[in-house]
Amino acid sequence: MASLPSAAPAVGGGSSAQGRSPMALLLRQLLRRPLVVVALAILAAILAIAALAPWLVPYDPMKMDILNRMKPPAAGHLFGTDEFGRDVLSRIMQGAQLSLLVGLLVVVVAVTLGTLMGLMAGYVRALDGAVMRLTDALMAFPDILLAIAFMAGLGPSLYNVVLALGIVYTPRVARVVRAAALVVREMPYVEAATALGASTPRIVFGHILPNLISPIIVQATFIFAYAILTEAALSFLGVGVPPTTPTWGNMIAGAQQYFQQADWLVLFPGLAIVLTVLALQIVGDGLRDALDPRLQKVS
Repeated sequence: MASLPSAAPAVGGGSSAQGRSPMALLLRQLLRRPLVVVALAILAAILAIAALAPWLVPYDPMKMDILNRMKPPAAGHLFGTDEFGRDVLSRIMQGAQLSLLVGLLVVVVAVTLGTLMGLMAGYVRALDGAVMRLTDALMAFPDILLAIAFMAGLGPSLYNVVLALGIVYTPRVARVVRAAALVVREMPYVEAATALGASTPRIVFGHILPNLISPIIVQATFIFAYAILTEAALSFLGVGVPPTTPTWGNMIAGAQQYFQQADWLVLFPGLAIVLTVLALQIVGDGLRDALDPRLQKVS
């Protein structure tokens, strides 16, 4: 995994930073990197397609047309048709909704649970050992194997995939938050709040958590990418989202036996996964660099 940014808040130096909001400074840092700009454009396009899919799809993604099955890409069907005559482009566009939804929900679950665990471990010394041993136990297994084990117990469904992957990626967030919380906990303003008698929830959520937003955001982008990729792997193995649901992973799983006859059935969903995951990784790297005060150059 890419190296993680410092938990310390970014401090802009010089008068040039005065009057600029943190969001404007972050955007300025990101726009300095052409590769990140391209990745952001790709992500924006994919998100727009997913959001507008019900109005953009040229055909009903579930409608079968046996007379036009296995047709190669052409003017009528830009990405061809599958073994049931369904339009591949329409199914990829609809699959974008579900694949991105899974990624987003996994981020919400993992970030929420991981942040709470990391804050407890980083601030409450008595809980540190127990929480870290739990994260060590979960991270001892490869992500895909642990996800398969959870799915074997939960059963295949969209929300079970979200729950399983959320648990799988929670330790990643917990360890990052815990490491950053250990640093922030020793800051003078936290010691001052403790000396003034502030309650533990106020110190944790009012003073420590706001200074951990940067590493949490970076982790969220990486987990988003990992979740999309792992969901596709689970669906390909038949233990993820039910096969009748048109996710990118299910499309590849259903097309593997026709690969020699119709390689476009695997090519286009695979490209959708690769582009989305790669763009998220590049944006995550850009955010890590932009939010790291050691790498910032405010002009």
